[in-house]
Amino acid sequence: MAEGAMAEGAMAEGAMAEGAMAEGAVWVKNDFIFGTRGRDMDLVEAFRATEAAVAVVGAGGKKTTMYALADRLDRAIVTATVRIPIFDDEVAAVRVTADPASASRDPDAGNGSIGLVPERERADRYRGYDPSVVDDLITTHDGPVLVKADGARLREFKAPNGTEPRIPSLTDVVVPVVSVGVVGEPLGDDLVHRPERVIAVARDAGLDVSVGDPITAELVGTVLADPEGGLKGVPERAVVVPLINKVDDDERERSARRIAETIRRRVRIRTDRGEAATNVPVPHVVLGRLLDGTVVDVVPVDE
Repeated sequence: MAEGAMAEGAMAEGAMAEGAMAEGAVWVKNDFIFGTRGRDMDLVEAFRATEAAVAVVGAGGKKTTMYALADRLDRAIVTATVRIPIFDDEVAAVRVTADPASASRDPDAGNGSIGLVPERERADRYRGYDPSVVDDLITTHDGPVLVKADGARLREFKAPNGTEPRIPSLTDVVVPVVSVGVVGEPLGDDLVHRPERVIAVARDAGLDVSVGDPITAELVGTVLADPEGGLKGVPERAVVVPLINKVDDDERERSARRIAETIRRRVRIRTDRGEAATNVPVPHVVLGRLLDGTVVDVVPVDE
């Protein structure tokens, strides 16, 4: 099969013979069959998180992703540039401090993860730092830094507003997150944070969508691959690794693969056009079930 994008839903459903290309596959390159290699990739490798500054944005599993990574990394710092719910049980220690760079050297944490926040705003949440303060932390800390860089009010899908995301400029990896569970559900406030922003981004990209329409894989992938969606605010030096989360069964995996293919197609079209706003590396898309730290698959984008 020639390398290239295929229209969503073009591949016939049904089982394939052993050794044939699996459902959802779209190309073969260097003996790699789409949807095979990634099953052997662990969470840290999939997000390129070793010794990295990772900013997590979007909706549908940001905090879960951060905590899963922190649990698998030595000396990880967990912090935020926006409000974050209390997470003391997810890390070895939490320090409330105006000087996170100094606090990152806390000897009491050993190799465990440390949470750093500037203040407790109320009983159920902390405030976040200015991104420039987290840049200082990234420069000082000799290990991974995991940053919650926007909010979603417990929704499953979003597009950022004019003041988001708040990504530190020294970030190495940006992870835009979405829950695959939104596919097939109505586009509205129940599952989508700021549905009007999702609609605006999608319409600018050429999709005809309105409130109440069923959410499609094409819509989700389009927003994640857009410079006003999942690619917004990405620092020049960073790579983007989208996460399609909550891939809990075969039906959701099929939807996730369609989202991943849309991301691949949209990113490559913009790259081929030389559009600077999206000229950021997107090496692959992670299909995951982050509640238990599972990488279901890793789907290449820039090969």
